[in-house]
Amino acid sequence: MQQIKSELKNEINKVLNLLSYPIKDIMLAPPKINGFGDLSTNIALVLSKDLKVPPIEIAHMIFGKLDQAKLNNIDTVTVSKPGFINFKISNEYLQSQISIINKASDKYGRGLNGIGKNANVEFVSANPTGPLTIGHGRNAILGDVVSNILEWQGYDVTREYYFNDAGRQMRVLAKSVEVLYFNLLGKNIPFPEEGYKGDYLKDIAKHILEEDGKSLSKGSPIFREKAEEIIFNQIKTSLSRLGVKFNNFINEKMFYDNGDIKRLLEELEKKKLVYCKDGATWFQTSSLGSDQDRVFLKSTGEPTYRVPDTAYHINKVKRGYDLIVDVFGADHTDTYPDIIVALKSLGYKTNHIKVLIYQFVTLLQNGKKIKMSTRKADFITLDKLVHEVGSDVVRYFFLMRSMNTHLDFDLNLARDQSDKNPVFYLQYAYARICNIIKRAQSLKLSIDKDYDPSLLNETSEIVLIKYMTRFPEFIDNAYKSLEPQIIAIYLQQLATHFHKFYGECRVINDNHKITQARLNLVKAVKVVLGNGFNILGISAPEKM
Repeated sequence: MQQIKSELKNEINKVLNLLSYPIKDIMLAPPKINGFGDLSTNIALVLSKDLKVPPIEIAHMIFGKLDQAKLNNIDTVTVSKPGFINFKISNEYLQSQISIINKASDKYGRGLNGIGKNANVEFVSANPTGPLTIGHGRNAILGDVVSNILEWQGYDVTREYYFNDAGRQMRVLAKSVEVLYFNLLGKNIPFPEEGYKGDYLKDIAKHILEEDGKSLSKGSPIFREKAEEIIFNQIKTSLSRLGVKFNNFINEKMFYDNGDIKRLLEELEKKKLVYCKDGATWFQTSSLGSDQDRVFLKSTGEPTYRVPDTAYHINKVKRGYDLIVDVFGADHTDTYPDIIVALKSLGYKTNHIKVLIYQFVTLLQNGKKIKMSTRKADFITLDKLVHEVGSDVVRYFFLMRSMNTHLDFDLNLARDQSDKNPVFYLQYAYARICNIIKRAQSLKLSIDKDYDPSLLNETSEIVLIKYMTRFPEFIDNAYKSLEPQIIAIYLQQLATHFHKFYGECRVINDNHKITQARLNLVKAVKVVLGNGFNILGISAPEKM
């Protein structure tokens, strides 16, 4: 399909030159009305503003000059109001794509944009203060699939987890565990008002008591160290259950220890971009285009998170990645620009940094919102969600809405084992194809023998083939936007076309030649579905 688009654009550009029309970007996309063909361009509408001529007249002028004999794989060209030029792709071309898909197999849809390049994708990055929640889950799946999308383009991807192990949250965690530890010894110490709550902390306190005995003193570093170690191991286990793994784990403390944070502050001071006010140290972002200055060091001397995060990003830039991707929650919308501003002010490259902001998740049950509070440990953990509905459902549900959209995670729908559940609907299509192929093999029917693709001319067959050939296009769009939802939606539509085809066309039938052709067709659908599942990180079951 991409080749056809390229050839059409070249031919249209030749006509524009011939007519002395301005050269514009030519967009080709499926028309909104099915009967108008397979590809349509609005170039006449775009030119109308410059030429001061009705678009329908311009469309007819271009149509009249097109040498249709040179339009390879195009059956017909038409003009429709208010000025669209439409192209119908030949069935012969579409039918020929089946063997191309099957031959390419797991390479079908792969791009070349990242060949010889490397990328760093930072995601999750939850501080080790408690179990991962469903909010962390959306971050994890988005980051993992964005990494997969980049790998499909040939990038060498480093999946990175950056966490805060040196700030106030860790001190609060340590104090919470410490109080629980001493209360296990019979002390009656009031629990910190802002402390972390939950049975998981009681378990940690018990673990410390069993391993380190009863003689620990107040303020012992063991409370923080053991809590961090245990929680972080739990986090890694939770992510593993979702199929999420990391290459690098980087902590904030290292940037204090290696002097990067000290050097950052010194560099900003040299450039007169920091100043003192009300006992605090401020970053003068207002002089760099921001709406107001930001606190870098509090009056207590403690840095705000912008300081270590800036040092961390300088570290990433220095590592020489061709692309850096940050996956942040909506609470970072107003703050991540300060890091970019700081990098620019110090002369570091930033145009290769892509920040993805996702909206938060609401859990619904029986149509009602489940209220949650992380601090009070009143939440559903990611582990529990995976246990209830499975990792495939969790992954897909986090992807089926745009990351820019608030996500309602419907537990009732997630538990449903019918076509209403989009994951069941998708995987059932794949399992159904596997069953067809297995039956064909039991009947000694060979799928790989020569077949006549011209026999695939039923409407539902052509529609299915046509949509399959668009897979590389959707993959490319997902790469350009780093939006996994594009692939999720594509797979749903492909499954719909397949189920419709299956309902109208019997694959294994009395006509051997048609059977042979349709077996190759369903094998191609299996390839495309399987490749899509691979990118999204969901399983491809052979039976359900």
